[in-house]
Order: sequence, then structure tokens, then C-alpha cells
Amino acid sequence: MRIAFFINTPAHVHLYKNVIKTLEFSGHQAIVLARNYGDTVSLLDEMGFEYFVYANAPDSKYGKILALPFNVLTAYSFLRKKKPDLLVGVGVYSAYTSQLLHKKCIIFNDSEPAPFQFMLFKPFVDVILTPSSFTVDLGPKHIKFNSFKEIAYLHTNYFVPDVKIHDFLGIGQEDDYVLLRFNAFDAVHDLGISGFSIDEKRLLVNELSKYTRVFISSELKLPDDFNKYLLKIPKSRIHDILYYAKLVVADTQTITTESAVLGTPVVRFNSFVGKKDMGNFIELENKYRLIFSFSDPAKAIAKAVELIQEPELKNKWKEKRDRLLDDKIDATKFLSFFIENYPESLNKIKAAQNYSKREGSVVALQGDLL
Repeated sequence: MRIAFFINTPAHVHLYKNVIKTLEFSGHQAIVLARNYGDTVSLLDEMGFEYFVYANAPDSKYGKILALPFNVLTAYSFLRKKKPDLLVGVGVYSAYTSQLLHKKCIIFNDSEPAPFQFMLFKPFVDVILTPSSFTVDLGPKHIKFNSFKEIAYLHTNYFVPDVKIHDFLGIGQEDDYVLLRFNAFDAVHDLGISGFSIDEKRLLVNELSKYTRVFISSELKLPDDFNKYLLKIPKSRIHDILYYAKLVVADTQTITTESAVLGTPVVRFNSFVGKKDMGNFIELENKYRLIFSFSDPAKAIAKAVELIQEPELKNKWKEKRDRLLDDKIDATKFLSFFIENYPESLNKIKAAQNYSKREGSVVALQGDLL
């Protein structure tokens, strides 16, 4: 089977990389289409993937909307020659392209505060896969499975941390450090959302520097006084950084869940918090106690300062992480199974849903199908 994967962000690279390898090992052909956004293309290069760039990063959120039809036509022109049997993606690009090709489309999505985006692509896809923590009901096309997308690449079945990352950082293996991750908030679903201001970032750095080494990863260019804190490592090594950090403080979303899955404490601040927050963050905070989310930057900074001074912090979080992984299924195995066996996989899950009306049982049965 020829399967086209739409890879639009660095997070999508990580989500699908092991799925693609698993499917290729089983004899299927993966066709990768990439959007030249952030570190997406450089990550694909580092990992040795062949790909076709069908879209470039726009100058603004509205530029992305205006470029959409041209990007879809570019993807269609490329795939028409490749003749894929199935399209897999995360949003509108794969959905619309599948309509032009008259092919089935499977979407994975975990961005709950994006009802307008769902409205745009839901009529044009065949299946929408989401984590079981997803709080929105997307109708009969919606299938939940008991995992997070970050588990697809950070599960212990796939991710082996490299202690040599300390050499890149120029610190000893016993030295503590904190990673600060700042978002650009330039995605369509980020309209009206904000994180730490420059002054708040500066305060965060100054306070935490009293207790530990501070490193920064930022999607936006920061003032020159932040330069000495900026990470200078290959982008593909960010998960090693997260694993060995004593603490992560972030105003972005994906790295929050990644850090939690790796057993690293996270303090999260942005204006999503306190509104209709995403189910995975609610679950990670209330059930597993792996993260702390704040809508007040002062409280977030105070919590970070409190945590960085706590001894044995990482050991406590590893126990919480182990409980999380015991509860969840291997997302790569599930996605690979679902894609490789589609549509029979969908029929099996639908049969399981019809067998039991209790949502908890349905989610558990999905793990049993692997």
C-alpha cells in the first residue's frame, strides 16, 4: 500500500516517524509531504527521510489561509503522479487533497481549542483519531484511543535518552538545569493566545539562575541579553534535553506533554489555561500530577522557583511517569495497526463500540485489538 503522510510541523515529524518506519518495515511505501515551517524540514533531513515540500511558511496567520488553495493544488499535483492508496495527516491540507484525489483520509488531531478548523475539514475526512482525553465529540467519524501523540515517539519502546547531551550543554552529568521553552503563537489555532511577555521571560531567567543553569529554546527572536542562554544543539536532540532537565517551564503546548511523558516536572503558562483547556493537560495535572498549569505568570514563576529548590524532584516524577505509561497504550503500535489494516481496523473498533456502550470499556478494547 502507498500511504501519503502530510508533515506540517516538527511535532508531526516526531508523531509519524516511527509509524512510517513500522509501515515500511511491513512492506508499505510511505510518501512524505512536508511544509517548510520551523524546524520541520531540518528534522526530516537529520532523520534521513525523503520528502516533497508542498508548502512554505507564510508571513502571517492570514497569509497561511490565503496560501491554502495553492498549497493543496501543489500537493495534489505531486500525489496524482504517485497514486497513493491512502492519505494521513493532521488537518486541512490532507483533507482537501484527498478530495481532489478521490482517496480516503485519516486525520490525527489533539488540538481541542480549534472548532473552526474541525468545521473546515471534518466533512472531507473519513476518520478523525484523537486521544481518549479529548473532551469534544466530533461525531460518528471520531475514534478515541487511550494514549497521547507524544507517547508515539517518547515511549520507552522507542526513545533512549543519550547522556552525552550534557557534553553539548557544557555541563557535568550530575549538574541540574532548567529548560525554558517559548512559543511564537503564530498558528491559526493560536489566534488571541499569548504567553510570557519579554519582561516576564527576563524575570523568569533571573529568578531561576539563582539556583541552577538556565537554557532557552524560543520560536521567536529574543533580545540580545538572552543570547547566552539560548540552546545551540541539533533540533533532533531536544528530547534528550527535556529528559535530563530538572524542570521545564513553557508557554507552549506540545513540549509540556513531552516533558510529562519523559518524567520531567513542567510549569505551564499561557492564556489557554483557565479557559476551555485541552483534556490531555487536565488529565496530566489532575490525574497524574505531572504538570502545573497557570493563567497568572507571577504564580507560574513562583511555582518554578519553588520546584527547582526541591530535592529528589526527578525521582518523584519518574514514578508518576511510570504510572502514566502503564495506563496508556503504545500510540505508534495503535496508529500503525489502524493505518495498515484500514478499513478493517475501523470496522473492528466500531464493532467493539457497539458491543459496549461504556466509553471506558471501548477505549480499553482498542488496546486489546493491537
